[in-house]
Amino acid sequence: MNPSLTDKVILITGASRGIGRAIALVAAQAGAHIVIAAKTAEPHPKLPGTIHTVAEEVRALGGQALALQLDVREEIQVADAFAKIKQTFGRLDALVNNAGAISLTSVENTPVKRYDLMQQVNSRALFVCAKAALPLLRESGGGHIISLSPPLNLANRWLAPHAPYTLSKYGMTLLAMGLAGELAQDNISVTTLWPRTIIATAAIEFAVGAQLMAHCRTTAIVADAALEILTTTDGSLNGHCLLDEDFLRTRGVTDFDPYAAVPANAQHLAPDLFLDA
Repeated sequence: MNPSLTDKVILITGASRGIGRAIALVAAQAGAHIVIAAKTAEPHPKLPGTIHTVAEEVRALGGQALALQLDVREEIQVADAFAKIKQTFGRLDALVNNAGAISLTSVENTPVKRYDLMQQVNSRALFVCAKAALPLLRESGGGHIISLSPPLNLANRWLAPHAPYTLSKYGMTLLAMGLAGELAQDNISVTTLWPRTIIATAAIEFAVGAQLMAHCRTTAIVADAALEILTTTDGSLNGHCLLDEDFLRTRGVTDFDPYAAVPANAQHLAPDLFLDA
């Protein structure tokens, strides 16, 4: 694996904890400078991590860090964030759309306010952030847009129980696939990345229940897969919908046991949403 991201600038949304933080740290270890964009600027009573604590971790690894309090639903805030990135670094090499909202509820049981939140934080945010990122990515000669969204699976079991959430995540994937075609001539590689197993994060624990946490993988597997995407510069991944484990296997990884949240359960993991096998 080629870990070099020396002096590349990467913006990660939802980077104050969980998968976003993990990607920030592996990218910083590979030499990147990180823009940590998330809503959490002050400590949360129940959830660890803020944009500032992650920025400190990035700096400890030798990278430069820009902590930005950002609500991806707000177009003006997004525009201001990219202006600050240009002012601070003068370039952008990758956008990782990691911020997300989840509610595994049916149409009948999803409040309109929650429906709107999921569409705005998931699919709409990819649109708003990618659109704002394009000038800087082009100025840098290309780069990456990564969407944390699943491959499309129209089986009824993924539609009927929680169609509002499914719509928001599939919307991200459809938009990414469209962007891949639209931006191919700009040397901007657009991919989606999704975990093969459920990942142990606070958000997922809240959504699916604590009982599954012992049968999850850690955020490290998604971060390692993201790093492999970010260090692939030949455009060969453009338009691909990748699963973390499957993709890492193509890069020579054979032992996935260390990624298990509970080592004893490494062979008994819970598959993630939208995957039939």
